[in-house]
Amino acid sequence: MKKKKLLIRIGSLRHGGAEKVLINFLKNLPADQYEVDLLVNLYSGLYIKEVPSWVNLYYLLKGEMITTNRPQEIPVKAFRVLYQKMFLWFPSLLYKFVLKNKKYDVEIAAIHAMYREILSSPQKDSKKIIWVQNDIFNLKDYTPDVIRQFFKFDRILVISNKLQEGMYQLAKNDAEKQSVIKIYNPIDREDTLQKANVSITDYPFTADLPTFVTVGTVYPQKGYDRLLNVHKKLIDEGLKHQLLIIGDGYDFNNIQEQLNTLGLQDTAKMLGFSSNPYPYMKKADFYIMSSRHEGFPTIIAEALILNKPISATDISGIRDLLQDGKLGNITANSEEGIYDGMKKFLTDRAAAEQYKKQISETELPFVLEKSVEHLQKIIDEV
Repeated sequence: MKKKKLLIRIGSLRHGGAEKVLINFLKNLPADQYEVDLLVNLYSGLYIKEVPSWVNLYYLLKGEMITTNRPQEIPVKAFRVLYQKMFLWFPSLLYKFVLKNKKYDVEIAAIHAMYREILSSPQKDSKKIIWVQNDIFNLKDYTPDVIRQFFKFDRILVISNKLQEGMYQLAKNDAEKQSVIKIYNPIDREDTLQKANVSITDYPFTADLPTFVTVGTVYPQKGYDRLLNVHKKLIDEGLKHQLLIIGDGYDFNNIQEQLNTLGLQDTAKMLGFSSNPYPYMKKADFYIMSSRHEGFPTIIAEALILNKPISATDISGIRDLLQDGKLGNITANSEEGIYDGMKKFLTDRAAAEQYKKQISETELPFVLEKSVEHLQKIIDEV
């Protein structure tokens, strides 16, 4: 049987949810049915080493991601931007010199930010798919006119009801609506459970107080600033608990400084980046999500796999994941909402136990095999 030739593009393979989802997909794609070229703009990130050996990995640049604006880094960042834009302006150079004139049946933008790169492809006969992994309707650069560009793709994959409804509102006819397909991101349950059982020696808290954990890149969208304010308020009210934040990012120093200013050094800890946050999640009592916006927060799916009571702000993907509140507490997307969610778990332990019971009795829809089969079907039928 002739293999289908795929080109998949993504910025890098850093420790993000979209990157992990892509790796899970590639690991479970049958090598005898597809020939896959994976092109990253920057050869960098935690998941580089997890790319399956049969996937051809190409890159535009090599080096670590730069997330700060120190003077010595600005020339490197400027060069990288110009180098990548050169291939956007002259895509025939990319396909000739980097991709060696290969022909593709399907070209896939694995994240929304790669839409220009795929649409600029000189291979006009290939089918085009975009995989929207973030809440683009909350991103300032993504105006309705920009998002309308997505309808130039043959298929638009979205990962939540909210994203699907947003795309439907922008669609101008039934054909455009039919190009929008809701999918569940593939989550590897067994891998998550296995990693959660790894022993750790640097857990920063004792077991005598209830502990909330949260995991994510330390960006303003994650809402860690308001999470610390809520943590402080609850402590001041006498509701003793602990808070563990796992992740790094350009806002790390600002959040750490806020933590210190609020005098929370004994009850809140910033662990920094961990390639395996699951043992920390397993040891904690509750998972808290304070995000201002997300696309499909993969970490919530993994918290469900670990049977953690969850309190999360009402962002894209949350109602799908928590089944409209059946599997976890959905709060207003505000500081007051975060406060209400944390206070609920601290004052009503029965509520947390009820969520754990519901999770254990529910068949979760983002099963790896089913999700991969759905993605394959879309690729094969496009």
